[in-house]
Amino acid sequence: MTTRLLYSLTLSGVLALSGALASASAQEYGDSYPKNPGIDILGYVFRLAVSDDSDSVSGVATTTARYLESGQRELRLDLIQRSEEFDGKGMTVSRVESEGQDLAFRHEDDQIFIDLGRAIEPGELVEVTVSYSGEPAAGLVIGPNKYGDRTFFSDNWSSRVRNWLPVVDHPSDKATTEMVVVAPSQYQVASNGSVIETTDLGDGTRRTHYSNPVRTATWLYFVGVAQFAVQQVDTYDGIPIETWVYRQDRDAGFYDFAEPSKKVLAFYSDLIGPYVNDRLANIVSNATPGGGMEAASTPAYSDRSVSGTRDRGWQHVIIHEIAHQWFGNAVTGSTWNDVWLSEGFATYYTLLFREHLYGHDDFIEGLNGSRRTVTDFYENDFDFQIVRAYIEDLNSVSGSMMYHKGAWVLHMLRDRLGAEAYDEGIRAYYAEFINENAATADLRRHLEEASGQDLEAFFAQWLFQGGIPRLEIEWWTENGEGHVSLRQVQESYSFDIEVDIAFRYSDGSLSEVLQLQSRGNNGSPRTTDGSMSVTDEVVGVVIDPGTRLLATWQVDERR
Repeated sequence: MTTRLLYSLTLSGVLALSGALASASAQEYGDSYPKNPGIDILGYVFRLAVSDDSDSVSGVATTTARYLESGQRELRLDLIQRSEEFDGKGMTVSRVESEGQDLAFRHEDDQIFIDLGRAIEPGELVEVTVSYSGEPAAGLVIGPNKYGDRTFFSDNWSSRVRNWLPVVDHPSDKATTEMVVVAPSQYQVASNGSVIETTDLGDGTRRTHYSNPVRTATWLYFVGVAQFAVQQVDTYDGIPIETWVYRQDRDAGFYDFAEPSKKVLAFYSDLIGPYVNDRLANIVSNATPGGGMEAASTPAYSDRSVSGTRDRGWQHVIIHEIAHQWFGNAVTGSTWNDVWLSEGFATYYTLLFREHLYGHDDFIEGLNGSRRTVTDFYENDFDFQIVRAYIEDLNSVSGSMMYHKGAWVLHMLRDRLGAEAYDEGIRAYYAEFINENAATADLRRHLEEASGQDLEAFFAQWLFQGGIPRLEIEWWTENGEGHVSLRQVQESYSFDIEVDIAFRYSDGSLSEVLQLQSRGNNGSPRTTDGSMSVTDEVVGVVIDPGTRLLATWQVDERR
């Protein structure tokens, strides 16, 4: 059974623009996860044991849930079971209990169905403990790092935590966590939150206990077990900032990660709202080969991030993953269809910090790079839309458009509303949904309230349909006038856009901006003409000189 969120999107003002948009007055979207809105998971306590003797782990997980609806007699948790499909890997459940009593359960279809033995009353809290063991098929990567040292690192994106932890594995049900890990004593253990106990057990193992009181989505849970070098870098507003790198990378890693975390925390705290965690630990991980992962309070980075040079590209990754602590982590999408509220925000706010740190030219360079990524993508998949109607594969929920088109949507909103109204709306959005879940409609509501503008058509054309504008532009001069003729020529979808054009003079300077309103018509191009006085010899035109529009264009001079 699939539960879908209803997203109210009245399209009366948009239908005149585009027959390609939904013809109904409301649009549903959701994903394939079997959500149960009658149960709210409040917290998990995970007790794990790992060793050097095998790649098997043993776990005892205690789940506390509040029941919100009457008549329910069951608790369902996700846990990938042992299977020949995974070469014998996966988890086997040995016992389920509550209040000291064994409970009947079924472990099938990679889910644990726990019979609570009675109907649970609304408002009642239920605590269930699951004992299990096995070799994870995914989600927890066990093996040598780049130096050949044995390590254990989580790799949960986007629905892989269920390979090693029994959870309700969906971002809509955030919970507090405690992680208690027993590991050989030569290793250090990293996890979300703060350490509340470290005890050598006298048998060559050490117990490390972390507590994370912040309600967190499951993909953000983190465990790292390795021989680390750990540095207490600094603090921001009482929040400790740490670096965790492989022991061999101590000097280079400490140098690389000393910047720019404190500056980033200060910038986003002032611009958006408070940082929700009590710690920020940048951690190198063997399970993050591509770039970074925004684990809550413990963002993880590829071991390629360490060079001893403070490589600018990797500094951008640090900024991005810290931005996620606000967007994606503190404010989490209601369904996987809202993932752009995480990746688009982290990408755009990375650019805003880059502008703050490096200047406006760097900001524009980043925007132009994202625009190239979007236009190249739409050469092959023009129908892709940011908010999709339905997502089946929960391990394929994102992609480059969530990052780059999502960032451009925010940039165009900020340009349209003005930075002051936009920032006011974002701060209100963050304040309402901090440590909660938000939908795309919630963002729109706050931006409309802050600006007084109706953003229905904007959200519809940029998020709920595919494509971007494709423009053909002709220009010429005659009798001291510069002329422009513009058409939208994409084969499908319509966009109501403003296109800025400036004439370039022979000395390299630009004219004032000529602004044209373009309204496409689903494959039936509509021409918009404009002209203005020019004061010198014109040698060309510059489209979108202020970097305000996500579009692609072809420009020709009329002879």
